[in-house]
Amino acid sequence: MDARLDFIFGRRSIRAYTAEPVAPAMVEALLHAAMSAPSAVAKDPWRFVVVRERATLQRLTEELPNGKMLAEAAVGVVVCGDLEAAHDRQLSYLLQDCSAAIENLLLAAHVLGLGACWLGVHPRENRIRHVRTVLGLPEQVVPVSAIAIGHPAEFKEPRSRYQAQSVHYEKW
Repeated sequence: MDARLDFIFGRRSIRAYTAEPVAPAMVEALLHAAMSAPSAVAKDPWRFVVVRERATLQRLTEELPNGKMLAEAAVGVVVCGDLEAAHDRQLSYLLQDCSAAIENLLLAAHVLGLGACWLGVHPRENRIRHVRTVLGLPEQVVPVSAIAIGHPAEFKEPRSRYQAQSVHYEKW
């Protein structure tokens, strides 16, 4: 594979972190990267809640059954979208925009030597309600995901999940 793409193939979901804190400047860099994502009609409906308090991180995991690593992360970033800001106020555009921002954030974390793991919140209503309650989100703000971030305490080999049978040329 082309070595210039190593930053993509090396990005893996990291679920174990050291106790070392993540500097505020690094978190800000991640947010800059996230907000550099493309957005439908440049509406930028994404909103971010940065969580460092251990008790809040622990509370968030109560409705995220695969997200226990969030309680051990140095920082959590909850990626939300504001329906009032989304193109045509459409949930689909909001989700696409937020997903692009999430991927930028994940790639930036990897490039900066951090580990991160994307935890789905939307579309599960119990998770949405729980995250809204814990973080005090306004009704028009939709929590899309929570991202656990920290200095990695595990290493995973780079990989590609390319499957030729998933690719069609010109038409199906």
